[in-house]
Amino acid sequence: MSKQELKILTPTGMFGYGIPAEHFWRGVERGPDIMIVDAGSTDPGPYLLGLGKMIVDRQAYLHDLGLVLQAVAERRIPLIISSAGGSGIDAHVDQMIDLIRGIASARGWTFKVAAIYADIPRDVIHERLDGGRIAPCGSSGDLTHDAIDDATSIVAQMGAEPFARVLAEHADVDIIVSGRAYDPAPHAGFCMAHGIDPGVYWHMGKIIECGAVCAEPKGRVILATVRRDSFDLEPMNPLERCTPTSVAAHTLYEKTRPDLLPGPGGVLDLRQSRYEALDERRVRVSGSVFVPSDQYAVKLEGAAVVGHRTIFIGGIRDPILLAQLDDFLARVSKHVGSFFAQLGTGEATMLFHAYGRDAVMGELEPLRHLVPHEIGLLGEVTAPTQELANAICSQARITVLHMPYPGQLATAGNFALPLNPPENPIGPVCRFTIYHLMEVDSSEELFRVRIHEV
Repeated sequence: MSKQELKILTPTGMFGYGIPAEHFWRGVERGPDIMIVDAGSTDPGPYLLGLGKMIVDRQAYLHDLGLVLQAVAERRIPLIISSAGGSGIDAHVDQMIDLIRGIASARGWTFKVAAIYADIPRDVIHERLDGGRIAPCGSSGDLTHDAIDDATSIVAQMGAEPFARVLAEHADVDIIVSGRAYDPAPHAGFCMAHGIDPGVYWHMGKIIECGAVCAEPKGRVILATVRRDSFDLEPMNPLERCTPTSVAAHTLYEKTRPDLLPGPGGVLDLRQSRYEALDERRVRVSGSVFVPSDQYAVKLEGAAVVGHRTIFIGGIRDPILLAQLDDFLARVSKHVGSFFAQLGTGEATMLFHAYGRDAVMGELEPLRHLVPHEIGLLGEVTAPTQELANAICSQARITVLHMPYPGQLATAGNFALPLNPPENPIGPVCRFTIYHLMEVDSSEELFRVRIHEV
C-alpha cells in the first residue's frame, strides 16, 4: 500500500564507524518508517574483497548493532544493512547475521531476517564474457578469462529491485542484510513500492547513504522525508544544519561529473535539480530525473592477490639534499635495481612518496618546484613474495640512508628513521582485476535470497 510521505532514518554514513546514541534516538522519536545504513565501500581499496577482510572489527559492529537492533525490537522499525562487511561477499552477509543472532539471543529478541547474496558464479561470468556482454568500467580495460579465474572473490553491485522484491514478498521482514549493493539502492528499493518518482528516490539515496555528511558541520544521523515529487533532509544533531549549498555540494561526492550519475538500470540527471531552504536546518530537493537504460547492467568487482608489500619511512631536512631530491631518488632506484633484476622486469616495483612536497598529487602537484624545509619519505616495495619485498626494501632504505650526493656536508644523519625495525612488512597486496559492467536479463537474476528466523 502506497504512503504519501515516507521517513527514512540513516544512523551513520558507514555502519561500524559509530552511531551517536543521543542523535540516533532523536531520529527514532521522529517515527521513521525504516532505518537504512550502508556498510560497504571500495574506498579502502581492493584488499577487503581480495583478502575477505571486514572494514571494521567485530566490536565496532556490535556497538552499532546494539543501538539499531533495540529500535527494531522495541519500536518495530525495519532495518536494512547493505554491502555487509565492506565488500559485500556472501561470507560477510552470514557473519553480520551471526552478530545479529548473538545480540538477539542475549536480549531475548526474535527477528525475521532476509539475506540477499551478491557473490557471482564464475561460470556465469565466463559465459557472459564469451557472449560479448561484459564491458570495461572506466579505465579497467578488457576483461580476460584468466582474471575471472584468478580473482579471490567476485561480487556484483545489486540495484534497487532485489530490495523491493524482498519487501514486497516478505512484508513482515524485520531486517534485510545484503551483499554488495549500489550505495543508494536500498533507499530506492524501499521507495519503489510507494509511488515515489525514481528521480527523487535515487537522488535522496545518493545523498543520505553517507548519513549527515551533507550537513554543516558534517555529521552522522540524518532523517529524510520523502514524498512523490521531493524530499527533505534534516540532521538529527541540533548543532548541525543542512543548507542548499551543503546538500548540493555533497551531490558531487565520488562522481566524475556533477550532472549525470550512472548506476544500475539508468542515469540520474541532476541538471534541473532544485535545492530550497525550508528553515535554518532543513533543505527540500526536487526536480531530479532518472533516465532508464536500454540495457540493464551491473558492475562486477573482483580482486586478486598480486604480490606482497614492505615499506620504510623517514624524514629528510637537509636543504642540500632536498634541492636535488629527484636526481637523488633516481640514483637510489638505479643502484637498488642493480641488485634486483625483478625491478627491471616489472616483477617487483619500488616507489617513493615525498610527503611535504608531492606525495598526494605526484606529477600533477602545481607547487612541486618549491623546496620545502623537510619531507617525509615513504619507500614502498611490492614483490611476488614477502621475503623478496623485504630484501629490496632493506636495500632501498640503506641506499637512501648512505648514498652520497653532490654538496653533502654531513656524512651521516641525513635521513631520520622514526621506527624500529626500519622496514615494515605490510603483507599481501591486492588489486581490482575485475571492475566491469555485465549485462543482465533481469535486475534480480543474480541475487539469491534466504530467510532466517533469528
